[in-house]
Amino acid sequence: MAFGRLERTQGAQPMSDINVTPLVDVMLVLVVILIITAPLLASSIRLDLPHADGTQPGEAPRFVTVTLDKIGRAFLNDKPVTAAELAEQLAAVARQNRDTEIQLRADRGVPYGRVVEVMGAAHAAGLSRIGFVAEPAKK
Repeated sequence: MAFGRLERTQGAQPMSDINVTPLVDVMLVLVVILIITAPLLASSIRLDLPHADGTQPGEAPRFVTVTLDKIGRAFLNDKPVTAAELAEQLAAVARQNRDTEIQLRADRGVPYGRVVEVMGAAHAAGLSRIGFVAEPAKK
């Protein structure tokens, strides 16, 4: 009596390769989170301040942006203004808070005299904190 072989179909073989796509996705998300949060963590100083009666929470530093385009037109917080309107609005800002900073963004082609005029309007309004905004040099 001869016994015949019964053929069996082979089941699914175990996968020997690692699917790295989900791993790469998770790592990219973690890198983006790290890039965003690292500057915030590096510049913050954690303090445990004492409590005192009569203190009030401080107001966050305020600033207004004055922009001068190539032809010398002035913009206050991205809204076009004339020289008279600029002086008027800067005086209103100074009445609210004299410590308000002006962030001056001037195009490279603007004559220096026009920049000095804007600085003079700010000084006449009573604002003395002026920051000049520039882009980092290209290497």
